[in-house]
Amino acid sequence: MSGPGQSAADRKSAAEYRIEDLAHASGATVRTIRAYQDRGLLPTPERRGRANVYRDTHLARLRQIADLLDRGYTLASIKELLDAWDTGRGLGGVLGLVAEVHGPWTDERADRITRDELNRRFGGTPDDEAVAEAVDLGVLEPIAGRDDEFLVPSPQELAVAVELYAAGVPLGAISGHLRELRGRVEQIASRLLEFTTEHVFARYLGHRPPTDTDAAEAAAMVRRLRPLAQQTVDAELARAMRTFATRHLHHHLGADTPLEPDSAAVATQRVDLPPGTIRAVQRLVGPENVSAFVTASTEREVQSRTLDSLAPLTVHTGHIDQTG
Repeated sequence: MSGPGQSAADRKSAAEYRIEDLAHASGATVRTIRAYQDRGLLPTPERRGRANVYRDTHLARLRQIADLLDRGYTLASIKELLDAWDTGRGLGGVLGLVAEVHGPWTDERADRITRDELNRRFGGTPDDEAVAEAVDLGVLEPIAGRDDEFLVPSPQELAVAVELYAAGVPLGAISGHLRELRGRVEQIASRLLEFTTEHVFARYLGHRPPTDTDAAEAAAMVRRLRPLAQQTVDAELARAMRTFATRHLHHHLGADTPLEPDSAAVATQRVDLPPGTIRAVQRLVGPENVSAFVTASTEREVQSRTLDSLAPLTVHTGHIDQTG
């Protein structure tokens, strides 16, 4: 891309294109190039007779526009960036910020997997519906010209699905869980972004587009803060999983698991007796012996009820012995 300080000699020595040649070199259509010209996204071409002449500056700008569009920017926002460049404000810092934000947010590297290997990991039977669902979720990405192979953006995510399936979770349940989880994680990501923008990035993004210096500083801050998001979520998820896993275990085992006599639950449990009962025990054994008396009485009652529950079995056994 050329800057405002490019000399006439440089422009003269640059390659020249007809609009059809420019379309072929850039991958854009002739109609798209003309639309960009109408919106002011491309510099005005040189007029020679009845034809327009384009140069490398136009080709570089078309490629830059295509890259920004792929990153999700609108034509209006792209025009603001390019206008800043054309007025000499600089674009290097802004493009560095764009690259930083769109760079990898994890150390994980994409992998590839064949259809045969995919079938093997999930029971050995082809399941076109499950594969289509995985593609829709972005767990798998088709590779042009390779119907038997997929790109795996996150091998870790696929490995989790394999383990869940091996544990007995149906594929439909796994994909449904992932959709629900993704929605909740996106809410967390959105809130973290709002938080950091409010308290950190607002100072750099006050101008539209930001100055070259502010954009460069914001890019450096993105590099610095990027790992904090995952670290925070990892720590909080670990804490929440421990809390809820313990709660679930107590829920499922609590009703059927006898407590040990010295368990904390028994040691700290408080039982309130009617005041009349307390006064009667005090008159019987004295105030200082109330606790010992109640404890002994409770233990005798428990033992008595245990013996009562065994009595029918004892009598029945004795009857067999007598007639034996």
